[in-house]
Amino acid sequence: MQASASAARHVTGSPEATEGLAAGLAGTLRAGDVVLVSGELGAGKTTFVRGACRALGVTGRITSPTFTIARRYESGRIPISHLDLYRLAGAPAGDPELLEDELGPDRVAFVEWPEADGTPLSGARVVARVRLEHDGPGRRLVTIERAATTG
Repeated sequence: MQASASAARHVTGSPEATEGLAAGLAGTLRAGDVVLVSGELGAGKTTFVRGACRALGVTGRITSPTFTIARRYESGRIPISHLDLYRLAGAPAGDPELLEDELGPDRVAFVEWPEADGTPLSGARVVARVRLEHDGPGRRLVTIERAATTG
């Protein structure tokens, strides 16, 4: 049986509330899943990913991988890759194997700025798309769209 994709919109008033939404999503993730996280600069993408990582058992520091493109967190119940493809925007399409290890079947991957040109995400098992937007001072509108499932 196939279920249609579903989207939920939430307003958060603090980083902790944004992390809490991410924790709820994280509880449904399994190895091989990919979550795409979009939003303008400063919208809370890394805050969202941090909440998910904490829920998956990561205890160390969780920071944006903007300048490294990828960070790995191995201390949780599932290995995690946290990608930020912002710096790849506008770059010519690269080697499709560039991020293969980060999107592997043995880990969960969170991909910030997935809309970057040349992004080698084809074939990835995208289970959710998250969009964060500013919604006034200190507030964020967070839309979580779950991919259609089969069962």
